[in-house]
Amino acid sequence: MVSPDNVEQSLRNLSLAVSDGQQQGGGSDTDCDSRSLKWHLPLKELYKMACAFYKEKSGKAIHLSYEDNLKLVAFTQQAAHGPLDPGKAPQLGMFDVIGKDRRIAWQHLGTITKLQAMEGFIDLLDRLCPQFKPYVEAIKKDREEKAQQAQAEEAKRKEQVAKEEEKLAELKRIEDEKNREEIQRRQLQDALNQQTYHQFKDYAEKQFPGNPEQQAVLIRQLQNEHYHQYMQQLQAQVASNYSHLRATSVDSESAEVDSGIAEQHSGNQIDQATNAKENSQQEYKEQCDSDDDSGEYAVISPANMWTKPDVKLFKQEVTSGKGDGVIRVGHGDTITVRVPTHEGGSSLFWEFATDNYDIGFGVYFEWGKPMTTDVSVHVSESDEDDDTLEDDDVVCADDLECGGQQQHKQQYNGGSGSSSLANRNPISIIVPIYRRECQTEVYAGSHSYPGEGTYLLKFDNSYSLWRSKTLYYKVFYTR
Repeated sequence: MVSPDNVEQSLRNLSLAVSDGQQQGGGSDTDCDSRSLKWHLPLKELYKMACAFYKEKSGKAIHLSYEDNLKLVAFTQQAAHGPLDPGKAPQLGMFDVIGKDRRIAWQHLGTITKLQAMEGFIDLLDRLCPQFKPYVEAIKKDREEKAQQAQAEEAKRKEQVAKEEEKLAELKRIEDEKNREEIQRRQLQDALNQQTYHQFKDYAEKQFPGNPEQQAVLIRQLQNEHYHQYMQQLQAQVASNYSHLRATSVDSESAEVDSGIAEQHSGNQIDQATNAKENSQQEYKEQCDSDDDSGEYAVISPANMWTKPDVKLFKQEVTSGKGDGVIRVGHGDTITVRVPTHEGGSSLFWEFATDNYDIGFGVYFEWGKPMTTDVSVHVSESDEDDDTLEDDDVVCADDLECGGQQQHKQQYNGGSGSSSLANRNPISIIVPIYRRECQTEVYAGSHSYPGEGTYLLKFDNSYSLWRSKTLYYKVFYTR
């Protein structure tokens, strides 16, 4: 057991050590706090760590002497309550030896401040327990890692928020772009509807006389179909212009390279290249002039095409005499319905359907003043001569239903045959010949007069070797 004399001597030494610390440090709280910064932690926070370490490890991981425990307890009392006031302290029991020793140790600390007592507790615990400093370092490292993790999570959260905002901004931009495109589409469609309203209205009145609701439905269908066809033609024209510009650019670059090479040749070679270039330019000018002379028939507007579901009703109308008629198209034959333009008309309309099987259909236009205003039907068989109009004068080069590109059958061998072909009027392709599923729905269309001439409505069954087709058709014009 520790003798009271040893305890008294230890307390005197503690009092002297604290007094020396006050004299050396000036006894100010600021000096105590600044000295504690060697731990890189605030003094009060470090003191709480030291108290927790002492309570947790005392008697387990660390074993201190009775005198050392008295000193540490005295520092905690001074840090908690300040200097000891014997008049206010409660009375101790007669046999409370430990309480008396603690009170004596507390009293020997004198008048040091609470902060100085905290620092004394920390320094003494650091000297007595080598494990205390690693304990503090571990806590600091754990806090730093948590702080870094919190910063990383905050940065990640901010990045995610920024991405969300960017995504919302992109969605808003796309939505605005769609709204602008929709507004432009409606404006364009309204303009097209104004141009074709009277034409489609006349057609609808003939189809559904005395039924305004059905007329309105048909007019909307025609207008939508006309808009889609217009957009397809516009896209095709843009693509064609782009290809032409690229080809022009490539030709320009090639011409620059050729001119750079030509500069390295001799004077005679330069003269030859110059003469060739002039001849080429003259030929190109003559070709352009020739194109201008023949271009009076080149400008022609596209046709409008749509379908109607009421095949049975349409066939009944045609059969009952309300349409133009019913034609039997033999296997391997092509029927051409010639419809001249009318002086009082502005557009041509057509409708057709078949029984059980499809048929090829296309529309051509023969320029020139028609000799008659009557509608006529011509049959072209597969074994007829090659100088017939239906087979020779104009052939659709992209008729996919015929198994590939068709070739012209004209033979320019002189004589009366070639003379008759040369005297024929030019023909433009309005609708190329394609096979139509007209046995399931009525195919209809219209076209604005490009000028005086004759429409050639071709119903092609030449691809069929065995089947004949029954054709129901109607053609009429509107003002």
